[in-house]
Amino acid sequence: MDSLIALAARALAAGDPLGALKRIALRDDAPALALRGIAMAQLGDLVRAKALMRSAARAFGPKEAVARARCVVAEAEIALASRDLGWTAKTLDAARATLEAHGDRANAAHARYLVVRRLLLIGRLDEAERALAGLDPTPFPPALRVAHELVVAGIAMRRLQAKTARAALARAERAARHAGIPALTAEVANASLILDTPSARLIASGEDRLLLLDEVETLLASKALVVDACRQLVRDPGTVVSLARRPVLFALARALGEAWPEDVPRDTLVARAFRAKHADESHRARLRVEMGRLRTVLGTLGSVSATKRGFVLVPRAAREVFVLARPVEDKHAAVLVFLADGESWTSSALALVLGASQRTVQRSLDSLAAAGKVQSFGRGRARRWLTPPVPGFATSLLLPAPLTQ
Repeated sequence: MDSLIALAARALAAGDPLGALKRIALRDDAPALALRGIAMAQLGDLVRAKALMRSAARAFGPKEAVARARCVVAEAEIALASRDLGWTAKTLDAARATLEAHGDRANAAHARYLVVRRLLLIGRLDEAERALAGLDPTPFPPALRVAHELVVAGIAMRRLQAKTARAALARAERAARHAGIPALTAEVANASLILDTPSARLIASGEDRLLLLDEVETLLASKALVVDACRQLVRDPGTVVSLARRPVLFALARALGEAWPEDVPRDTLVARAFRAKHADESHRARLRVEMGRLRTVLGTLGSVSATKRGFVLVPRAAREVFVLARPVEDKHAAVLVFLADGESWTSSALALVLGASQRTVQRSLDSLAAAGKVQSFGRGRARRWLTPPVPGFATSLLLPAPLTQ
């Protein structure tokens, strides 16, 4: 390694991409291409960074297996940061195996973290936890320990475990200070901000207020009956009933929960569940059928009783009933939540994380664009969508880890 390459590498490790480019910007040899790719990634030009990393991988000879493997890991990192989630783990696993075989444990571990972060991003928490369980961050450099703790915090946030998330972010902050990289410190601070901004809305007796993640955790651990509109289920500490695939029943349960301990008029329930402007006898008959189904589904959680003007929710063991909703409710709220991380997304990546068809996601994006809530750039498969984060509200996403390792 020549002196300019060594100096550029040290600059990148310290979070100084401009300092690195001053030394290697005009060079086209394989090591310089790789370092330029990392520098461009740090500066946010992910398209150029990806092209440079591919060029570097081709430029390294067949005898330079470790260097080629590092380029593969860097390209996967760039793909993750640019929300290109269509890649498989096979190529990355092969690169990781090469790095481990040649003793490069830090970069091999970084490859593992990329896999875990992708699993976290697409909502496969159980798999992410299993993959993370085999990683001990103790012997790794501070920057890699920050990545580990951010993943731990991201999983804990998704699990609504605020204390675990705060502890992980505290460890991440200490590791970031030790690393001395300003971008890492800022990223940990941004992730910590999620815990100090509203993550849900509590509705009770017709009034509502915003809740932090800690308060959501406390609510779900209480003895109250909670109608969870974020996950479309009804729960108490001992029982969880999912209504995600029964939207009519959930609409009725939510309406009853919002009005508790009062009853809800039949016409109001018809409008909420069936979206009918005027209730006729057929709607009322259907309402009676659906209420019977709701009684059966709730089981030990509660019952539904008829009153003179409508129906009322009667919890069996709980003394209170609350409705937990998203901070901001919009027809396309799910799409906005993912776009709120500030990254640019393709419609195919959004479809993957949402579990919806790409056409459905595209219709939502077109509607949001018409309303001025999102913007796009590029054309065809290169078209990407983004929006600034929603001010004052947390998202469920873990911010991307640093691009340098």
